[in-house]
Amino acid sequence: QETRLSTLRPVTEFFDYNRISRPADLNTATQVCLHAVRYFSGNYLLVVIALSVYALITNRYLIFALVFLVGGFIAINKWAPEPMQVGEHVVTQKSLYTVLFVVGIPLVWWAEPFGTLFWVIGSSLILILGHAALVEPGVESEYSELEAGQV
Repeated sequence: QETRLSTLRPVTEFFDYNRISRPADLNTATQVCLHAVRYFSGNYLLVVIALSVYALITNRYLIFALVFLVGGFIAINKWAPEPMQVGEHVVTQKSLYTVLFVVGIPLVWWAEPFGTLFWVIGSSLILILGHAALVEPGVESEYSELEAGQV
């Protein structure tokens, strides 16, 4: 991720509306997309992260379910490392984990994590491919082949 974020382009270059143009055909659009995805990979990674955070924030049930599972896991590790006597029953860490997951897994399922995941994937693809297809490659892309020694 450090190498991806090191390729982060300036916001003014990423949102340069003067470079927006419709590709002539599908072959040109494919070439432009391939170049833009390589060139703006750091920016596109930030787009995916921002959409993921937005999807998580707007899905309250998923946040609740994840906090319930993580909080329960932390609480069990902190306060119940040894078996304890509750009335006539001995409660072990294993039984507490079982109860946590028997309650937590249906909560996570009810929160529709797959719907959230597919929304993030779909919206990321639409935004990234839409941007990549419409952004004209800069002058630096035409000379990159010559600099690499390819003619």
